[in-house]
Amino acid sequence: MAADMTLRVPTREDGNAVHQLIGNCPPLDTNSLYCNLLQCAHFADTSVAAVMDGELVGFISGYIIPGRDDTLFIWQVAVGEKARGQGLAGKMLAHIVDRERCAEVQFMETTITEDNEASWALFSRFAERRDAEMARSVMFDRDRHFGGEHASELLVRIGPFGNQAAVRATA
Repeated sequence: MAADMTLRVPTREDGNAVHQLIGNCPPLDTNSLYCNLLQCAHFADTSVAAVMDGELVGFISGYIIPGRDDTLFIWQVAVGEKARGQGLAGKMLAHIVDRERCAEVQFMETTITEDNEASWALFSRFAERRDAEMARSVMFDRDRHFGGEHASELLVRIGPFGNQAAVRATA
């Protein structure tokens, strides 16, 4: 990671920059600016902002699934053009999981469309680094849930994480 890159908990002030970053990272689904503000406020402890030279260049939104304190759901991963190719997304995932807020987390879930090769590679590498199994199943079906207007979203479940204490100690 570049020496001038900082990973940190997002703040409300990051909401607009997050909105712009996601808009510049097709094919990510854009949410409302209000949604991005809530991600930076309500879900800050389980999200991460990557800043380089004062500019937001990466963002991951996530949350602990209600009633499942051992499972972190990753909503979106965005890496801007100038920060690509540095392994930033993987570092951001680790940054969230290694926080005290996620001390009980043993599983990570996300959804990925079948054709999203970059996301499959990212989450496969994360599973390998955590010495964890990776399973997938359909979460939201193209026809049943999206009315044929969006590709099926496959639920990816990674975990349980292997030797979490050792991973935290080396982070």
